[in-house]
Amino acid sequence: MDGSLLDIAEVARRSGLTPSALRFYEKKGLIAAAGRNGLRRTYHPDVLERLGLITCARSAGFSVAEIGRFLVARPSDADLRVGMAAKARDLDEQIGRLTRLRDSLRHAAVCDHEPIVECPDFKRAVGNVPAPAAAQAGPAR
Repeated sequence: MDGSLLDIAEVARRSGLTPSALRFYEKKGLIAAAGRNGLRRTYHPDVLERLGLITCARSAGFSVAEIGRFLVARPSDADLRVGMAAKARDLDEQIGRLTRLRDSLRHAAVCDHEPIVECPDFKRAVGNVPAPAAAQAGPAR
């Protein structure tokens, strides 16, 4: 095996992903194996950077299909750029909600009010954490 290539087990170890996840991403076209060493896939080391991007995007709520489109995006792809801007706005809203939640939890961790949930500062902070859009819409009919 070429000394610069990484075995699938090594890529899994370094990326924190399972070999089955690597095979899934390969099947979906997000990564590509460089070849095989016997029955085991091998990858160029730069696959780790791509997997880092994929992992980050997945944790931000991107679908595999969205990631696939993003990975092949060109500056001329206006529709994709509009989608990326919308996703960035969604992430800003999520970050705001999580920041407010984090701040209220930090307050609760040091609050002396009995019970904590009745603390006016905690209530005010929690009241500033809007529900996700799906929860605000109410039950589906």
